[in-house]
Amino acid sequence: MRIEIKNQENIREAAHQFIENMGDSHVFAFYGKMGAGKTTFIKAICEELGVDDVITSPTFAIVNEYTTNGNDNGNTQNIFHFDFYRIKKLEEVYDMGYEDYFYSGSLCFIEWPELIEDLLPEDAQRVTIEEQADGSRVVKSEE
Repeated sequence: MRIEIKNQENIREAAHQFIENMGDSHVFAFYGKMGAGKTTFIKAICEELGVDDVITSPTFAIVNEYTTNGNDNGNTQNIFHFDFYRIKKLEEVYDMGYEDYFYSGSLCFIEWPELIEDLLPEDAQRVTIEEQADGSRVVKSEE
């Protein structure tokens, strides 16, 4: 999968494309430099999935939970948004019960997965966001 985000105005369109290409995966690990747009893109994905809550980076909370409004089929869905940037030791991730989230069947969007690479499920989808010279972003995922 390769999606281009030309500017902020087309980010929801890019998020819609991403959703159409998610397949059966539930855990998505987002890689990218600081400021690449990981949080912004995850926010757009959550909005496209029908989350009405205020979506923010879970930098200090480590995980935020959102629920979709179920507008397509009436069924709501939980989404877990992680930010492991401030993790100092893997024990912190064990203590938070990461397995309960990653193996719940709910969508999990993970920022800074480099810090917990050994704990990612084998079928986690790795997604890279790269800023281009013109300010656009490219979202890539290997199938």
